[in-house]
Amino acid sequence: MLDQIKNNISNSISSKYNEILLDLEKIFEKIKKELISKKKENLDNLKVWEIENQHLIHGFAWIATYIESLRQINKWALKLAKNKNISEFEHLILDIAFIEYVSQILNGIPMSQTEFIKVNDYECIIPNDLYTLNKNLTENFSINEIAKLKERLVKIAVKKETTTTLENTQLDLEFEQIREQFQKFNAINVNNDSNQWHLKDELIPQNLIDELSKLGVFGLTIPEKYGGLGLNKLAMCVVSEELARGYIGVGSLATRTEIASELIINDGTKAQKDLWLPKIANGETIPAACFTEPDCGSDLGSIKTKAKKDADNYFLSGNKTWITHASRANLFIILARTNPDISQKNKGLSIFLVPKTPETKKEFFPDKNISGTEIKVLGYRGMKEFELRFENLEVECLGLLGEVENNGFSQLMKTFESARIQTAARSIGVAQNALDLALSYSLNRKQFGRSIINFQRVYNKIAMMIVEIAMGRQLTYFAAKNKDLGHRCDLEAGMAKLLCAKIAWSSADNSLQIHGGNGYALEYEISRILCDARVLNIFEGSAEIQAQVIANRIMGKIPN
Repeated sequence: MLDQIKNNISNSISSKYNEILLDLEKIFEKIKKELISKKKENLDNLKVWEIENQHLIHGFAWIATYIESLRQINKWALKLAKNKNISEFEHLILDIAFIEYVSQILNGIPMSQTEFIKVNDYECIIPNDLYTLNKNLTENFSINEIAKLKERLVKIAVKKETTTTLENTQLDLEFEQIREQFQKFNAINVNNDSNQWHLKDELIPQNLIDELSKLGVFGLTIPEKYGGLGLNKLAMCVVSEELARGYIGVGSLATRTEIASELIINDGTKAQKDLWLPKIANGETIPAACFTEPDCGSDLGSIKTKAKKDADNYFLSGNKTWITHASRANLFIILARTNPDISQKNKGLSIFLVPKTPETKKEFFPDKNISGTEIKVLGYRGMKEFELRFENLEVECLGLLGEVENNGFSQLMKTFESARIQTAARSIGVAQNALDLALSYSLNRKQFGRSIINFQRVYNKIAMMIVEIAMGRQLTYFAAKNKDLGHRCDLEAGMAKLLCAKIAWSSADNSLQIHGGNGYALEYEISRILCDARVLNIFEGSAEIQAQVIANRIMGKIPN
């Protein structure tokens, strides 16, 4: 069997993968047609229908995401083969990816630990629809020898001497050089201290932020004329991935600057761009995004923070919650309601750029119109989370983004694509860290006279980490490339965020299981990574919100 795999490597990638994808797309289209038909039938009670059928609607999004991830890993392998860069390792990744993900589509995709979706959960799917897919899978893939494929994959992984990624990512040299630069940064500045920052619940040291600033992290995608590096979203992904591989808090420092700078680049006035972008790019200004409220969560259209205009100023009052890096920040990006009378709630919102005083040794929030309480959390601790209260917080009219009222919701929506792509990249970094630790621990830990990596239940877990990280990485890069081309990519970004957050959690959970009791000890890094990984399925749009967005986009707007 393995000899046959090696022989295939010297040839072009077999059409068997394309045949599987065609089979899946036929099934996908049939399910899509069923859901659209039922949506049309229930237009008068659409919200009720969506709530009552959430499992099937969200399951459809998961099926679509799995198919897209297989499409992208196949394209990755085809490009490697065309360039004669594919090795047995990459070929094994491809085969295992298809066997595992197609099997899950047929038998149950885990949307959570207790919720599973399979294609024959839909009324339109009959046994005949699955016959060709099953036949192609069983005849063309070594399903019964999947354990041997995984064992071989892990053995090659152990022999690989690399400081970057295990698989060939198929990125241009400049991106791999960026990756290596930030791996070296982690080795010097992050890896030895990150667990202590977590255990002591400390802010990431200011000197580390200064070093990141020197490397241009905060101005990564800001145009050069404003002091940034002018790089693209793909570069942002590589940097975010590698920094999060060291510590999610470090990898997330640039998320707030990315959101703030993109808002200002897209919709700011010339004066706002000239004032804020250079300061954000050089690390002088640290923004915090103040969007979420205690009773709203993902429903940003329902926020209650009010902005009342009086002469040349606005006065903001209201509560915000889960505000990351709020105490250290010196610029708040606040979403507030400027028109409470508009029937469509999301049409009455505006965004404000509000300077603030950073924390002191005595107070988190020295400004008299801002108060806040720290929210203690399991992980993701390096920047701290806060609940905030604004009481008639005065903001000059020049602080209104674009100096135009009631555009805040649409302004914010434009940034969600980038934020979700970046979160997918952070998820892959966390997953890669979990894999690094699993490989190291299982090689060194001996039980019953052998390294535990030689036990099937251990190498099976590690193999799936390798495969899913490669798949998530390609899906994330696919979304980033689309963004760089200027395409609408809320669908691609949503899929990347949905899948990669799941991969981060499963990789962290499996790595901790491999560590056994030691993994549950605070002194072992994997205990921190498990806590860090869990939040990725929640922020920047929970898995449930992501699935709804994906399904809505694919089904489109149904005309009356």
